[in-house]
Amino acid sequence: MSARHTKITHDDCPVREVLSRVGDKWSILVVAVLRDGSMRFNDLRRSIDGISQRMLTLTLRGLERDGLVTRTVTPTTPPRVDYALTRLGRTILDPIMALADWAETNRTAIQTSRQKFDENGRRGAQSPPPPRKSLRGSRGA
Repeated sequence: MSARHTKITHDDCPVREVLSRVGDKWSILVVAVLRDGSMRFNDLRRSIDGISQRMLTLTLRGLERDGLVTRTVTPTTPPRVDYALTRLGRTILDPIMALADWAETNRTAIQTSRQKFDENGRRGAQSPPPPRKSLRGSRGA
């Protein structure tokens, strides 16, 4: 059996496991923002439009767990906490920035394709379901 036809289960797929972390919306943005150096939590939050404090905390914790981000606490009053990319975290910058460049370059073409698709009534799962027949009206009247 060729590699193209090999069934890979969720538990056996290292690509899926890694991409589930680095491929999510917030992780990509955090890594991109940290490319220029360490930042404090609130600076990160202000730099990423739309991220909640809770989501930033969870994202940073996951990136730290995976060895992509370090968390450094400086014992001052109040304590200072800085986040930075690790050596491993810096290795993902090239693919992430390449994807960001691709997205920027192709954004208009994708929006145009979406608009054409939607105008043709091919919305798939977004189309409203057909009307249901009432069960009450199904018995003889």
